[in-house]
Amino acid sequence: MATPMVRRSSNQLGQPKQPRRANPLSLSSRRVAAWVAEITLCAVSGLVPFGIGAYTNTKTNMERVPLNPVLVAAERTIAYPLALPISYGTRNVAWSTNFLWTIAILAPLSLSCWQWYLLAKTGSTTPKRLFGVKVVNQENQPPGFRAVLLREGSRIALPISAAYMLWRYTLLFPNLGIFAALALLMSLAEAMGFPMLRQGRSTHDRVADTYTVDATVPFDPSLLRRKKKSKWTQGDEEAAIESIVVTPQNQKKDSFWVWMRQNPSLTLLGVALLSMAGVLVTLVGTQIYIQTQENQKAANQSNKEQFLKFKQQLNSNSGANKQERQRTILALGTLKDSQATEFLVSLLVNENDPVLLESIQRALINIGTPAIPELKSMNLLLERELDSIPSNRTRERESKGKSLYANQQAINKILFVYNGNTNGIDLSRTQLSQSGSGNSSFTLALDKVDLWGIDFKYANLDRGSFSGSRFRGPGKDGRWDTYDDWITDLSQAQLKQADLSLANLSRVLMVRTNLSRANLNKANLKAARLVGANLSSARLAKADLRGAVLENASLTGADLGEARLNDADLYGARLGRVIAIGTQLSNANLIKTEWQGADLSSAYLDRANLSNANLSAARLTGAILRSANLQNANLRNADLSLADLRGANLAGADFQGTILFPRQQNPADKFVETPATGTQSAVIKGVDFSEVKNLDENQKAYICTQGGFHNTFCR
Repeated sequence: MATPMVRRSSNQLGQPKQPRRANPLSLSSRRVAAWVAEITLCAVSGLVPFGIGAYTNTKTNMERVPLNPVLVAAERTIAYPLALPISYGTRNVAWSTNFLWTIAILAPLSLSCWQWYLLAKTGSTTPKRLFGVKVVNQENQPPGFRAVLLREGSRIALPISAAYMLWRYTLLFPNLGIFAALALLMSLAEAMGFPMLRQGRSTHDRVADTYTVDATVPFDPSLLRRKKKSKWTQGDEEAAIESIVVTPQNQKKDSFWVWMRQNPSLTLLGVALLSMAGVLVTLVGTQIYIQTQENQKAANQSNKEQFLKFKQQLNSNSGANKQERQRTILALGTLKDSQATEFLVSLLVNENDPVLLESIQRALINIGTPAIPELKSMNLLLERELDSIPSNRTRERESKGKSLYANQQAINKILFVYNGNTNGIDLSRTQLSQSGSGNSSFTLALDKVDLWGIDFKYANLDRGSFSGSRFRGPGKDGRWDTYDDWITDLSQAQLKQADLSLANLSRVLMVRTNLSRANLNKANLKAARLVGANLSSARLAKADLRGAVLENASLTGADLGEARLNDADLYGARLGRVIAIGTQLSNANLIKTEWQGADLSSAYLDRANLSNANLSAARLTGAILRSANLQNANLRNADLSLADLRGANLAGADFQGTILFPRQQNPADKFVETPATGTQSAVIKGVDFSEVKNLDENQKAYICTQGGFHNTFCR
């Protein structure tokens, strides 16, 4: 019988396995490279859709929608700890931008969760696998979800927390570049296990009881079985870890409870001391609380008694003379009692004596900003009562008007005296506009005053004077452009004909605010939110509006001479007949803007997006339009003489009647004489007019002779 032949493998024949080719890079280098690759993937997954969304938002004319609430919440969550300025109010963005920015948040989170899942189940992520790195537990198995959460949590939390504390509470704050550098250095140090302390093993691996090992080297646990007495070098440890270091020893360390059982006397002593300390703290704290409450109660009782005494003295039947009443009124202003404030406000609107009125206002000023709520309530009541009185009841209207005048004066004086201490004051819907006539004529005068943090929403501030005033403060940290800046809210307020020249309105919220005919010359409106605001006939000469949001705002007839609107968002704004001589509009979003009859002479519109804009009959003499987007723009009868159009996108633009050269040239026979240097001819060399609409014969001839391009008639 034939013996069957058994085919043996090379291993069965005793031939040794060929070892894998060793990676030339050390484990430490590959470990860091894999970590950098993981971070880069997460960052790119968020930055790419964010960048596309930002580009789409400024370069297209898509339908605008409110910013996703999730994005608003995410923005604020990030802004607060990093001291970044946050955006206030409703922001309108392109619908695609809303979608892309949502992806920019969700993509890094999803990718991070996926990487953690792979790490828990397989011990490797894609970058780790590429670099030949693996994470295992003591049994040479994938670490599992609990260990991964501990590992990655400490990996992120420990270095970032250390960097943040060092940055936030030192002179390094609020420079974000320094924080980023610190976070990177701390992360690298943590990844190396803070070598001076831990001999190279990463801290997050020690927290999770895992090992980052070389996946290309066969498992050999004997390399770890060293005697405790022997001292390892860092090289020995790395070599062991590169061979999938596994410590088979599972020696349990003595816990705290074991120590307590072994040392009952010391344990009892510690418990007794802690109990005595707790009892002592409780007794002292209780006594302090009781004493504080008693003192507060006594003070309130004393104030109440004083208030009743003063009130009786001010009674018409008390027989007190004017000087005594004055002293009593001023004494009321020293009481820390809400009843006193309420009484003084009521007394203010019912008093007719000018001397006593002045004393009441002084008393309210002494109370300070706590008197504002009562004054506001009275202001709203007087306004309603005044509106309800028929116009034919003149005497009654005059009496009520005087009361309102006294109330307005008191508010005005408190805001002026407590300059810079106005954060959190609520003056919404108050009537503070110019009113009355003669001696009772009120005009809000708050020039060069710090009015930051006030809520003026829906307030009537018509004809008020705020020249040089500041509506934005540095906040508690004393630093500008941080999350806690005090920002005044002027949304839907009435500021018609108000004087806001030289005022600091940077980042101030002015959504749908009425600023018609207001004086805003040289005002600081950087990054201000003027969505839907009415700025018709407003004066904005030399105003700083860089980065401001003026979506759907009305600036008809406004003076924007030499104003700076670089990077501003004027999507859908109405700018008919506006004076914008020398105005800087570089990189501005001017999609669907209306400029009929506007004067944009010598304006800087380079790289501005004017797609679908209406520039009919606009004067653009000498305007800089280099690399501007004029796609589908209406340029009918516009004057482009001396304008620089080099690099501009004119696809679909309507050039019917557009002036490219002086009319006195009157070129005949389709020939235009080359204009000499210094004439009023537009600079169009290299500009593509192939997709421009409604070109006449003279324009075509001029384009061809001046270096323009058209694929049909310029040969």
